[in-house]
Amino acid sequence: MERKRIALVAHDARKKDLIAWLGANIGTLDGHAFWTTGTTGKLVREAHPELEVTLLKSGPLGGDQQIGAMIAEARIDMLVFFVDPMTAQPHDVDVKALTRLATLYNIPLACNEATADMIISSPLFSSGYRPRPADFQGYEGRRV
Repeated sequence: MERKRIALVAHDARKKDLIAWLGANIGTLDGHAFWTTGTTGKLVREAHPELEVTLLKSGPLGGDQQIGAMIAEARIDMLVFFVDPMTAQPHDVDVKALTRLATLYNIPLACNEATADMIISSPLFSSGYRPRPADFQGYEGRRV
């Protein structure tokens, strides 16, 4: 099995759901490396000390941007971001930028439990599968 580098983020109302999802899938996820925004990471470490978790800043304090930078630098293989669609987020622009980068750089993005389940249960998750890298030659070579 190829070790994946997985970013974990959850809005406040979804943190318990993320912790429960990790617990339900610990057999599949153990052995992979995780980066999380601060508050989420503290909860993950408390609930699942067996996981290798690196804490970044809290989302509103720059953690979303830290993960975004890691995506842009090809240092993240998958983003699990349990979003709360019912609550306005004060850092919504950061959230949109993070999901935009995951889409732009063609990495798997799960915004809910069903999608996360589909991704980790796919045979591609445990294989050496690498998404096709994003190609920006047309953009970077454009005349301004």
